[in-house]
Amino acid sequence: MWSNEYTAVTSLPVQAVWAALKALHEGRLSYEGSDTFVLHGPFAKGTRVSVTPVGQDTFESTIVDLVENVTYADETSFGDTQLLFRHTLAPVAGGTRVTHRLEISGPSAAEVGLELGPQISGDFDTSMAKLFEQAQELASRG
Repeated sequence: MWSNEYTAVTSLPVQAVWAALKALHEGRLSYEGSDTFVLHGPFAKGTRVSVTPVGQDTFESTIVDLVENVTYADETSFGDTQLLFRHTLAPVAGGTRVTHRLEISGPSAAEVGLELGPQISGDFDTSMAKLFEQAQELASRG
């Protein structure tokens, strides 16, 4: 298995960050550099999601874990390789800690991870900063 994660803290409450994360994955929110998501059912475990990264082809993913205000995870399979993307939110003094983790598993995970992992997860810091900006904007709208 290959993995990488990025963690950041925002002064926003968990509910505000969750609202933006949910809106993004439901396809109701996008921002420069974000993937585009189309749900094929409710925002719930087991629902398929079409994901289109900027400048790339669309692929299918499945929501594999979802606990409101706590975690969202989706998994994509490419042959015998699985990519698991997970956001975990935790309240901390004065705000919320968010961790975005990518796990690549399967027989060729080590080599695929070394090649593609940094390309996929290399913008986690920028993505999270933009998510926090969107969460702040949504929260200020009330």
